[in-house]
Amino acid sequence: METNQNSIVIFTDGACTGNPGPGGWASIVALPDGMIHELGGDNRETTNNRMEMAAAIRALAMLENPECKIILYTDSTYLIRGITQWIWGWRNRGWKNAEGGDVANRDLWEELLRQVTRLKPATIDWKYVRGHAGYPGNERCDEIAVSFAKSKPEPLYVGPLDGYFVDLTDLPEEADLPEPKKAGASKSGGQSSGSGKGSGSGAKGGGGTPTYLSYIGGIVTRHKTWPECEKVVKGRNAKFKKAKSAQEEQEILRSWGLDPQTAIQ
Repeated sequence: METNQNSIVIFTDGACTGNPGPGGWASIVALPDGMIHELGGDNRETTNNRMEMAAAIRALAMLENPECKIILYTDSTYLIRGITQWIWGWRNRGWKNAEGGDVANRDLWEELLRQVTRLKPATIDWKYVRGHAGYPGNERCDEIAVSFAKSKPEPLYVGPLDGYFVDLTDLPEEADLPEPKKAGASKSGGQSSGSGKGSGSGAKGGGGTPTYLSYIGGIVTRHKTWPECEKVVKGRNAKFKKAKSAQEEQEILRSWGLDPQTAIQ
């Protein structure tokens, strides 16, 4: 796994019912020593953007003197653009946006910047992941965040990678940030939400249609689409992964400790 000795891998997500309304945030932190920490929390009156930011802040806040690169995956373009592009202009203008208005969520932006500064010289690589595209780390964060938003929090896992039921070896493919939404599209106080949460993704470059394997109760099942697979694995102690070819399906079976010729339903 990419985390071993080389990097800290973090997945984050936020959810909100109503926007504004009850919200939840979630993070998964995979440390180089093989320990996994799931984090989650809620706010009864908030926005999706604030929950996305809270997830990143809380994940970074638990790190102490990291000696390796930090890779943070999020489906929030608002979060990525804010911390890598917009924040410097906001700060230089006294926390005013380009139109001269107050920057939305200033309190969280200042805290996020404080955490980023605190962790230096460690660098943070902010990576965009398409939401609801079947990547286990992102899907698990979504599940936790939604559960907290609904006041039915998922139990949070803290323990070794070997005992974790989420396949964090299935890291998202590199993806460009979607184009920013037009101004005024957001309900959260002056900035476009830009969460970029799509409904799935196809295979790149190969022309083939990806499949999704699930492994529950000793049974491996092939699903044609991610929504189909999601219905089966959501809320269950299941393994799942996207495959682009028959050969990749066999590799997934091996990674799950199964014979590559295991029957797939």
